[in-house]
Amino acid sequence: MNLNKLTINEALRGLKKGDFTVVDLVTDCLTQIENHDKKIKAFITVTKEAALKRAVELDTELKSRGNEVFSDKPLFGIPYAAKDNYSTKGILTTASSKILDNYYPPFDATAIKKLNDAGAVLIGKTNMDAFAHGSSTETSDFFTTKNPWNTKKVPGGSSGGSAAAVLADMCLFATGSETGGSTRGPASWSGVVGVKPSYGRVSRYGIVAMASSTDSPGPITKNILDSAIVLNVMSGKDPLDATSNPLGVPDFTEGVRSYSLKGVKIGKPKSYFDADLEKGTKEKVEEAIEVFKSLGAEIVEIDLLDPKYAIAVYTILQRSEVSSNLARLTGVRYGNTRDTFGFEAKKRIMLGTYALSSGYYDAYYSKAQKVRTLIIDSFNKAFEKVDLIVAPSMPCVALDVGESDKSPMFGEIMDMLNEPSCISGNPGISIPCGFYNKLPVGLQLIGKMNDESSIFGALARFEEVTDYHKQRPEL
Repeated sequence: MNLNKLTINEALRGLKKGDFTVVDLVTDCLTQIENHDKKIKAFITVTKEAALKRAVELDTELKSRGNEVFSDKPLFGIPYAAKDNYSTKGILTTASSKILDNYYPPFDATAIKKLNDAGAVLIGKTNMDAFAHGSSTETSDFFTTKNPWNTKKVPGGSSGGSAAAVLADMCLFATGSETGGSTRGPASWSGVVGVKPSYGRVSRYGIVAMASSTDSPGPITKNILDSAIVLNVMSGKDPLDATSNPLGVPDFTEGVRSYSLKGVKIGKPKSYFDADLEKGTKEKVEEAIEVFKSLGAEIVEIDLLDPKYAIAVYTILQRSEVSSNLARLTGVRYGNTRDTFGFEAKKRIMLGTYALSSGYYDAYYSKAQKVRTLIIDSFNKAFEKVDLIVAPSMPCVALDVGESDKSPMFGEIMDMLNEPSCISGNPGISIPCGFYNKLPVGLQLIGKMNDESSIFGALARFEEVTDYHKQRPEL
């Protein structure tokens, strides 16, 4: 029946009408995984038996309660995949590192609990760069995920497995997490929608920490409406995460349905378009900007701090926080011994420890925090003049497998256009806006803190007059 190709909204509509069952929906996703994941390698773990058991339980509940189940379970019956740094109770959670290849958490991450309580069905855990250290999914200690558009290319990272799984219709949505580009990057290179919410919008509790001051969990989906539906569920204050946002959660789907671009000012930062962009990527984003103009938006040239400065700031802050967070993995309480760490993790621990050490803290970490303040100020000043900011999500389309080995700073350079808003905490969403060399190009809109709704609304209007988000590769 190819139910796996449905969007969340379409699947919910079909379940309500009784066109198919939850078992049918889950089975089609599992079949797609069985047929194609040997080539794509999106999944580390597939929870087939548990997913089918859960599907049977949900079908029974639907029969007894009727369609009222959808009012308190807005993701009822929807199959999803979780990035393998989300803790899942009793299910292997490795963060794609062999140091955790025997770790079965005794609890669910808050985001996972919310999704499950909303009726979603977990069908597996997706591959990623180990501990999210990377932008290609090549630093996974297990295998490299391939881009479904071209298996000689990478899908991006660190949430590459999640992006590939959504693109290949192996699930209806997946979770990602972004510290410096790890959701928007793979969404761009894979041609799906990736949401980096405002920092604190989604609880970090139970997610294997990379850099705690920028880690932002969020959804990867097939379209903007689906992203809004999932973020509604994932968001909210969590007493288990002191950094989670105490503000109430708006209904993000309202902006999707009613937002108008007429009179909206969208900033176009000169420094982002003067960066070293691939010709085809820049052209496609410029064409997309014309679409926003045709829909009534006013494009305003603005000045933002050059994103090249974010590379240095992000590198120092991220390494420093990595060295602190990975110190808990001693092999004593859980996991394997520290000699099991991969090369990338060891490198980042050493650099972070150096940056925080006596005599170097002021020269590196303290200075990086001061420049971070300048980046935040730069965004705040820009948003005094504009409502949203547009930019390419990545400087180029997906690169070949093995390309990341050519530069020790590969990830930081590739994520250059995402890192500033991660450092500042602002929300950003990437959507496909065209194709170059038969590969998707990603465009991102960045918004004011806690104003994801405007981004959802603006991108929904873009999707209404384009079909890039509907394009799928032949597997």
